[in-house]
Amino acid sequence: MAIQGALPVAFGTVFPAGAYALGVEAITDFETKRPQLDKESGLPLWAVDVIDADPEARGKAKSVKVKVAAEVCPTLPDEVPGLPFRPIEFEGMAVMPYVDDNGRRPRVAYSLRARGVKAPGAAGAGRRSAPAAKDAA
Repeated sequence: MAIQGALPVAFGTVFPAGAYALGVEAITDFETKRPQLDKESGLPLWAVDVIDADPEARGKAKSVKVKVAAEVCPTLPDEVPGLPFRPIEFEGMAVMPYVDDNGRRPRVAYSLRARGVKAPGAAGAGRRSAPAAKDAA
């Protein structure tokens, strides 16, 4: 099979109505209690809590986590006056399908990944980073 691993996808395909960041935190390995590392890059993984701005999104689809591999905690875009959450875009997004067998019957689920975060409309902000303690939620 030619496709292996995560499938590249455009930000607008995943979040056509945009997205808002709630916070970011390190992902810890359940067994070792150490930071979980990305299998491809070896960098620590960070989880950005996101609210999908799509008014049609319901239930679990309304709030998701996007994993970002970075040496230090990604810096979220600045707050926008008058908005309760920070508008955000992800760079280099990918979708990783997997089988979720925690329920009554197995189903296909998706893990979202990104190479970086930026403010909407910001050109090539790259992997915005700051000291890990600054934005950890």
